[in-house]
Amino acid sequence: MAKIKDYLLDRRILTLIVIAVALLALDLHYGLHLGIEFIGGTQIPVTLQHGLNQSEFSGLLSTLDQRVSTFGLKQVTVEGIGNSEVYVVVPTVSSSEINDTISIIESQGRFDGIVNGKIAVNGSDILHSSIGALPPTSVNGSVSWAVSFFITQNAAENFAKVVLGQANMPLYMFLDRPSNTTILINASGLGNITSGLTASAALAAMKNALALDNNSIPVIAVYNNNASIQNAENFLSSKKGYYKTILASSNINPALLDYIRSNNYTLKLESKANMTPTYFNNGLNNTTLETWPLVGLLSSPLLNPSITNGSIGDSYEISGIAPLTLPQQQRLVYANNQSKNIASILSGGALPVGVIVGTPTQTSPTLGKGALDVSVLALTMASIFVSLFIVLRYRKAFLIAPIIMTTLMELFIIISIIGLIGTIDIAAVAGMIAVVGTGVDAQIIITDEVLNKEGTSGATKVLLGNAFYIVWADASLLIIAMMPLLFSTALVDIIGFSESTIIGALMGVLITRPAYGAIVGKHYAEAGS
Repeated sequence: MAKIKDYLLDRRILTLIVIAVALLALDLHYGLHLGIEFIGGTQIPVTLQHGLNQSEFSGLLSTLDQRVSTFGLKQVTVEGIGNSEVYVVVPTVSSSEINDTISIIESQGRFDGIVNGKIAVNGSDILHSSIGALPPTSVNGSVSWAVSFFITQNAAENFAKVVLGQANMPLYMFLDRPSNTTILINASGLGNITSGLTASAALAAMKNALALDNNSIPVIAVYNNNASIQNAENFLSSKKGYYKTILASSNINPALLDYIRSNNYTLKLESKANMTPTYFNNGLNNTTLETWPLVGLLSSPLLNPSITNGSIGDSYEISGIAPLTLPQQQRLVYANNQSKNIASILSGGALPVGVIVGTPTQTSPTLGKGALDVSVLALTMASIFVSLFIVLRYRKAFLIAPIIMTTLMELFIIISIIGLIGTIDIAAVAGMIAVVGTGVDAQIIITDEVLNKEGTSGATKVLLGNAFYIVWADASLLIIAMMPLLFSTALVDIIGFSESTIIGALMGVLITRPAYGAIVGKHYAEAGS
């Protein structure tokens, strides 16, 4: 009869022990990632404006994953369905974080830096690994935010050419600047008597900020009189082939809105907050548009004369100030969120297609715990029944320990691998239960080969070799059958099932079943010799 020392020194058994101990250490250090079915969370559905090919769709999933991960969300998963549907799944977080996440997802992520109607730098020029959100700074109650980044050498040379001689001119920094768009603004919203800003100066600042070669965004100030309304209609009629979207104040004259709708424009009525930009006087008696949510204008820093003389630099910064209307503490929160938002969007890059975010659905932690308890019970019962089946079949007391050990070790390895590098969801648990069932075949084949021959140790090795030929063939067929599910974006909800079965099959033939074969082989070879 083999001694315990002989078992422990066997390479196959020792390998199983070492792997189990290593995985246990990693589990304790990093923890396992559980799906929202078990811990609660939020699932955000995203629909693409049109389908993408496989390469583009994979790139979009990677971009969204990078964005939400950079924003600071942990254990986030981005799952594709078909070629036009995406689910973004995040752990349970506050409603404000969910709203911020949706804002990040909805952003196209196109960055443009424009000087005097020309693009000086854009998102493709940015070295994404260099993007960093700087901590908010507070000076005399004013809280500012900033995001720094580097650009490529070619982009830096182009930037130097565009800004040459443009000292003290604003660098308009846009994120998702609209195209093919006209803005209709109620003239009563222009200017500010308190600050001394006239309507004409405000309108001129808007037009300067929105100028861009052949893609300027027209701003039409509409007064409440027939002549002004007619002028707006004439302009839209003459430019119908160029401007398909109309962004308008909600208080625009209803007659003009009816005209727009009847001509099949895409009309978007915007809130006062979105339609209201902020301005600053650059000290040279010129009013400059500083920010404007409607068009994605983030900030408008003035170009320092030192960088407009042809010199080439590579470090840049997007910055802004938290609204002074917010309480001091909320300004800090706003500044921090703003910099994180922009950094995450720029880090992920631009999306190849517009997206529509649906209504998020939530799973409460209480329901999640109930699902987890049921899943653990199902795994436990499956393990017990499988072990009892084999023990009753062979009626050998010695087989109880190695059979139970093999089954539990196999489950532990699958749970650890998926929980460390992925997410354990209900589909993954179903796969684990299936693996417990398919493990019966391998154990029966191995046990039958050993017990049906009473001979020398050498004969036992030959029989184990024959058994593992069949075990390997079964595992290979199972892996081949699961591969289409693993890479299917149309059946994303059951990818966890294929992951569990493939990992279980591989770990079974490589680690747990060789260890089981070694245990029973040594025991019965010694008994029969």
